[in-house]
Amino acid sequence: QVQLVESGGGLVQAGGSLRLSCAVSGRTFSSSPMGWFRQAPGKEREFVAASPWSGGSTDYADPVKGRFTVSRDNAKNTVYLQLNSLKPEDTAVYYCAAADRTYYSGSYYPYSVDYYDYWGQGTQVTVSS
Repeated sequence: QVQLVESGGGLVQAGGSLRLSCAVSGRTFSSSPMGWFRQAPGKEREFVAASPWSGGSTDYADPVKGRFTVSRDNAKNTVYLQLNSLKPEDTAVYYCAAADRTYYSGSYYPYSVDYYDYWGQGTQVTVSS
């Protein structure tokens, strides 16, 4: 079974940093598109960042460009999201996601929740002002 387990969330002051981790098991990791999303209370889940494969180009939502960085560690089967210069509006539950398809198997559209097949349980990020 494919499992995604997030960790690293917490409470941080505005301007601070957090590093979120998503450990992946049960599938080939290096060739799997991975995404990060977030969902604030009362709002829809929104795209944050994506990685098509290990070492591939990454994509970011406009509100987080220049502040967040997604990366992978193949040896640990883990994808990370580094959150810097955090703002109160970044407060949300952050989810990692994985797609069954590879980058080459079809259209690559990692910005929609519908692109992904597996989701973690989420980790809470709270930014105080």
